[in-house]
Amino acid sequence: MTATSRQAALIASAWATAMLWPQVGAHAQSVEELRDMSIRDLANFDVSSVTKSAEALGGAPGAIYVITHDDIVRSGNITLPGMLRLAPNLQVMRGGNGGLVVTARGLSGNADAQNFSNKLLVLIDGRSVYTPLYSGVYWDMQDLLPEDIDRIEVISGPGATLWGANAVNGVINIITRPAGATQGFYATAVAGNRTRDAGLRYGGRIGDRINYRLYAKAHRNRDTSSTADDDSWRVQGGFQVDWTPTDVDRVMVQGDAYGGSRAQLGAPREDITGRDILARWNRDGATSSLQVQAYYDHSGRETRAGGGRFSVDTFDLDIQHSIAAGSAHHVVWGGGARVSRYDIDGTPSIQFDPGRRTLLLANIFAQDSVKLSPRLTFIAGLKLEQDPYSGPALLPNARLSWRADENLLLWGSASRAIRSPTPFDRDVVEKVDGQTLLIGPSTFRSEKLSAFEAGGRLITAAASFSISGFYNVYDDLRTVEFAPVGIFPLRWGNGIKGHSYGFDSWADLRLTDWWRLKPGYSLLIQRFRFKPGADRLLGVTQVGNDPKHRVTLRSSMDIGTRINLDADLRYVSALPNPRVSGYVELGARIGYMLNEQAELSLSGFNLLHKRHYELPATQANAVPRSLFVALKWHL
Repeated sequence: MTATSRQAALIASAWATAMLWPQVGAHAQSVEELRDMSIRDLANFDVSSVTKSAEALGGAPGAIYVITHDDIVRSGNITLPGMLRLAPNLQVMRGGNGGLVVTARGLSGNADAQNFSNKLLVLIDGRSVYTPLYSGVYWDMQDLLPEDIDRIEVISGPGATLWGANAVNGVINIITRPAGATQGFYATAVAGNRTRDAGLRYGGRIGDRINYRLYAKAHRNRDTSSTADDDSWRVQGGFQVDWTPTDVDRVMVQGDAYGGSRAQLGAPREDITGRDILARWNRDGATSSLQVQAYYDHSGRETRAGGGRFSVDTFDLDIQHSIAAGSAHHVVWGGGARVSRYDIDGTPSIQFDPGRRTLLLANIFAQDSVKLSPRLTFIAGLKLEQDPYSGPALLPNARLSWRADENLLLWGSASRAIRSPTPFDRDVVEKVDGQTLLIGPSTFRSEKLSAFEAGGRLITAAASFSISGFYNVYDDLRTVEFAPVGIFPLRWGNGIKGHSYGFDSWADLRLTDWWRLKPGYSLLIQRFRFKPGADRLLGVTQVGNDPKHRVTLRSSMDIGTRINLDADLRYVSALPNPRVSGYVELGARIGYMLNEQAELSLSGFNLLHKRHYELPATQANAVPRSLFVALKWHL
């Protein structure tokens, strides 16, 4: 359900620098420099998502996987969900015609029970892109030029103490490159059996202290087979300006605008529109740093022929202060407020009462990293969050890391997270033939998680290994219940509890100077049950239909100085209920450097089968094989 017509596709604003700007600049290496770095050097890259302050990846006490700029451009993926498949600790399931599920450690939802993937927080340069309407992400409304992405930090496990409610099972932090690293002219064109894509970017400089870039991007995709009107398209553009007025101050302003449309099987087309602008100021001192960030985001969807529409306007202000208190303490504290105004015109079958609201989400947090010894660090944090529906919530976290030696880090953590109620939980009204079938009651409570994790990371010059085990205890998960008297209208309840456990593991192996392998394996076991008094409708699998095993293997080869060859093999075991058979699939890309400025590549995805299912057939179409040729030109 989105905004209006094709001609209304305007492009004005851009994607920006990083979550913490000073660290992003350190990541502006070229692809060639990244290829030549040792595994140990790569482990010294700064990441910010685990503790919300810069630290080397090798010392980050959490289950974090980093998809590097090199990984992204060499994979051939031109969409964010495609890039996220490179993370072995993420579960990405795709169906035709826009169907998509992205989650970590299960609870992917079940569309037949109207329960969706809604426990993963996604950020683009510090701007939250999950919708406050149901806590999920509209992935067809998120797009970037792959060349402009510096890295994607993927955390398995809760991050609520730092990032707030809805950072339940994981956090995806997408960080773009600073404008100074994207200078000059860049163009790309993609053509294939299902995809057309084109992008333009120009980066320049004003004096010694201002860098900027402008970009435009167009994408068209045909997901399914030969049926008419089964495609999607979008156009997008934007800008970014980085300004260093003094040696200790940094200012960044960025913005985007986009529009598009997608087909819906058995329904009229759906239009999308959006725009956003973000500003950030950083001041860095010898023992402290301050960041102030504000953004505005508008998104809208509309189904043609009176099929329903909504729009959401979000205003966000966030302040963060980091202080080094002596040699033993590093304190990060801050707070923020987010105001979301939405307007929904429902359909005869799905309505919201009321259809307009203004939601205020406010928080304050503090975290202290204490050096107990040169090798032992204890991290404790607490966030107080005021939710518009459920009131105040305390979100604590405790984390211990031990540097056994220069190569080995061991860590453990305990934390609490919630998924707070949304308009879809509290205000929805569903009807059939004019009769009310289901309502979102005012009694619906937050879904809760208590998480316990332990892991280790071993890094040498030629290899790195990471493993993280988890035990998650869930309560008050959403169910469908009968009316207090009689049967209808049905209503949401909090009638499921249970636990899940398993582990995520991966490695990075530099076999030779020209060949690297990245294997990964994840195990997930879920045990859920109805709570006493629940009406036991639809079964416990309504909380998630997830595979038990996932195996990935990525190979990257440099053949001489002009040719690079990459392949991604994945195995996903069967989904239990509704059952979907397991599958093995392969993606591959071969790139050839025509000269120092131009590269020609051929990419293929889902090469082993003409079609395969990743989601139940009642929810989405089969995923087809796709091939395309891409040309990139830097000047």
